Amino acid sequence: MIQDIAPHTYDPMYHDQTPKEEDYLLHYEYNKVMLLREGDGCRLPTFRDLRGEGDFDQSAYYLFSIDSRAYFLVTDMSMPEFGGYVMEPLTIFRSFSPLHQAFAGITGSQIYRWRQSRRFCGGCGREMEPSHKERAMVCPGCGQTEYPKISPAVIVAIRNKDKLLMSRYARGSYRRYALIAGFVEVGETFEDCVRREVMEEVGLKVKNIRYYKSQPWAFSDTEMIGFTADLDGDDTIHLEEEELSEAGWYTREEVPDYGPLISVGHEMMKAFKDGKI
Repeated sequence: MIQDIAPHTYDPMYHDQTPKEEDYLLHYEYNKVMLLREGDGCRLPTFRDLRGEGDFDQSAYYLFSIDSRAYFLVTDMSMPEFGGYVMEPLTIFRSFSPLHQAFAGITGSQIYRWRQSRRFCGGCGREMEPSHKERAMVCPGCGQTEYPKISPAVIVAIRNKDKLLMSRYARGSYRRYALIAGFVEVGETFEDCVRREVMEEVGLKVKNIRYYKSQPWAFSDTEMIGFTADLDGDDTIHLEEEELSEAGWYTREEVPDYGPLISVGHEMMKAFKDGKI
């Protein structure tokens, strides 16, 4: 999956530090990221690459480190007109190489969106300031503290003997098959969320709900919690058409082999196809 970057090591802890020449500079504009063309592909730029474009050291915001290299967010800049820089949709990180750089690029975008949405205090309206002790935005007026937005969601592989339930979303640009998923509501357990989402989207009951594994999914600011479950009773699907365009039961041979397996959903689909779940 996209976070499985071994032998590289991800360090999420916040550090109040300034960038070095070899550190990476991440610049986002809405749903796009700035990359540097190199050969037939693109890569993340370093501060050394951009020295001729200005001094970004004071405005750079520390994000995280992978191995000994730090990644910083820079927002107050424009994409250089020359030098091979391009703005690409964040979906590029679904197939970006190497994988640890794809993980860095999409994870940085989650922190970017959080900072952009927390520019002003929700309590008193004053402009927020970044904390120098932890990853947080703090109001200098009322002291309100905001931490990064992480939304828990469940995703479930529903088995009906030798068949798997797969669906397609009714909205958005993603057209591949997916598993049933949804965000956790206030006061709800993960298991209760599985039952509710399955009933709401396809009108089915499930049993034998078992934890599979979790995954940070920065494309939607989400922590995905994967489960397996078995059909409980009637297998007739009642589609929630506002959420899904189609859903059906598929044999192991009919499950598509999507690669690379960057998501927990596709990993569970592959595990079912291979007879492992």
